[in-house]
Amino acid sequence: MTFRTIIAVFLSLFLPSSPSLGQAKRKSKTRATSYAISEKNIRAELGFLASDAMQGRGSGTPFERIAAEYIGSQFHQFGLEPAGDTDSTGRKTFVQHVPLSAKSTEPPTLSVNASGESSTWNAVGVLRGSDPRAAKKVIMLSAHLDHLGVSEKTPAGGDAIFNGADDDASGCVAVLELARVLASGKRPKRTIYFICFGSEESGGYGAQYFVAHSPVPLSDVVADITFEMLGRPDSKVPPNTLWLTGYERSTLGRALAKHGALLVADPHPEQQFFQRSDNYTLALRGVVAHTVSSFGLHADYHRPSDEISKIDFPFMTRSINSLLNPIRWLANSPFKPAWLPGQAPTQG
Repeated sequence: MTFRTIIAVFLSLFLPSSPSLGQAKRKSKTRATSYAISEKNIRAELGFLASDAMQGRGSGTPFERIAAEYIGSQFHQFGLEPAGDTDSTGRKTFVQHVPLSAKSTEPPTLSVNASGESSTWNAVGVLRGSDPRAAKKVIMLSAHLDHLGVSEKTPAGGDAIFNGADDDASGCVAVLELARVLASGKRPKRTIYFICFGSEESGGYGAQYFVAHSPVPLSDVVADITFEMLGRPDSKVPPNTLWLTGYERSTLGRALAKHGALLVADPHPEQQFFQRSDNYTLALRGVVAHTVSSFGLHADYHRPSDEISKIDFPFMTRSINSLLNPIRWLANSPFKPAWLPGQAPTQG
């Protein structure tokens, strides 16, 4: 069975079937009221990405690629513009192949394709801004689509699959749902890139490649908001609250909070989470980039027990919904966040 056939089988099992004419008519009548992020959609999307069938989406594995293809297919369904590679027919796709050098083969082992390259994949979709001038400015909403794959040794409990439901299927779902809703309504003035990066767990290679080959000048990127581990509340912050890594470093967090985002400062500064997600790759290049999270240092982090059954879906739904209008404001506003004096990260 070819890889393309495997992808087709997977997507046929998990993507919704085409609606009948009657269903399409009913859908068109209710579309105006269907913009809110729903728990039903979150359960469906996360249910696929964190299923055992995805074998833990190991960095650089065929299952990571399937995750990228799935996310790309959803971007297509939402009406985004593809921003990945060009295929053999000259058609632009939503998936970006990232070739890796041989030195990038530390565990988890990355797959090698026919040309001899260790590979990973990004999924990239664009909602082009409606204002000719403002559309040159870009907001990036991102997450990482890979996790730790399958353990070589079956643990005592018998479960060897690192499903990564919270880390970071939850972040990918936030990107997906924000893409679906923002693309459903009036287009924002600024352009929004929706990106799910590959191989974050093995060194951030997907994000590094994307930044090195950025489709827009990094000086035109207004901000990057990365989503990581949104599936459970953190007892160290108020109920229904998310936190922003590096909140004290820039003007972004306060501005989003002022416009309704339930964001507070990271309550775990000793963990240095600001430097531990793909946002940091962009931040080192001058982009105001932070991670939104609710990770409460739970015991299932990087363990096979990070499963769908542990996700607090009502919390996750409320949390992502709370970000919708603030992000919509940012995408329509002339506001440009900035690093506070002495707070911009630097190399080395």
